[in-house]
Amino acid sequence: MDAAKDAAVDPLELLRHGDLELEGRLTDASNATLRAYITLDGETARCVYKPVAGERPLWDFPDGTLAGREVAAYLVSEATGWECVPPTVLRDGPFGPGSCQLWIEEVAPPLVDFVPELPAGWHPIASARGGVLGHADEPGLAKLAAYDAVINNADRKGGHLLRAAGGHVYGIDHGICFHAEDKLRTVLWGWAGQELPGEVTGVLQLLRTGLTGDLGTELARHLTPAEVQAAASRVERLLASGRYPLPSEEWPPLPWPAL
Repeated sequence: MDAAKDAAVDPLELLRHGDLELEGRLTDASNATLRAYITLDGETARCVYKPVAGERPLWDFPDGTLAGREVAAYLVSEATGWECVPPTVLRDGPFGPGSCQLWIEEVAPPLVDFVPELPAGWHPIASARGGVLGHADEPGLAKLAAYDAVINNADRKGGHLLRAAGGHVYGIDHGICFHAEDKLRTVLWGWAGQELPGEVTGVLQLLRTGLTGDLGTELARHLTPAEVQAAASRVERLLASGRYPLPSEEWPPLPWPAL
C-alpha cells in the first residue's frame, strides 16, 4: 500500500502529533537522517526524521535551513496537485526540531540506473562506469523534471526517485533546493529543450498565481524573500520559454554521485 495515500489517520496529523520511536540512522545520507516509527490514535507508520542539529554546514546554503527547505518542497508539490513529495512537516523530535516525512516503500526497480545498455523507453543521460546512465521515460518523472526546475533542485540523484505501490512516483531529499541563484543539478535531463506538456504549463500558471499569494506566504516561513521571488522568476521563465530547461555550462549539470 502507498502509505501517503492509504493511512486511516491524516498523514500530516500523524507526522505533526504522533509519537516518534527512533529505529535507526540511514548511513548513506550526508546529514543526520533517522528512520522512525510514528504512532497516533492507534495508527503507526514509518517516517524519516532529519533534525536541524544534524545538518552539515554548506558553503552556499545558510546553516540550519535544510529542514525548512524540505517542508517548502512539500508545499510546492501540494500546490501542483501532483503529490510528488511525501507528506512533510517541521516538528520537534528526540534531537530537537527537524523535518519529518512519511516513509515511502519503493516496490519497483530503480527509475534511474547505470546499465550496460538502456532498456526500451529510457532516456540516456551520460556514459560512465562502463555503462550508460539513464532514466525511465514516464509521466511521473516528466512532471518531476519540471517541478525540479521550479524549486531549483541542486541535488536530484537517481536514488531520490521512488516508485511506490500503484506506480505513483515520488521525489525525496529536497534539503538543498530554492537557492536564489540557479543551481539545477539533476539526472532528469531526458526532456531538456522539449516543449512543456499542456498539463505542466497549466500547473505553472497556478504556481505563478500562488507564489504571489497564499503559497508565497507559506513558503516565506521557511525561505528568504529573495528565494521566494527567485522561485516566482523561474516559473515566469519556464512559461515564457514553454520548454524544459537546458543544462547550464556554468555549473555541473549532474549531481555527484549520480545515484
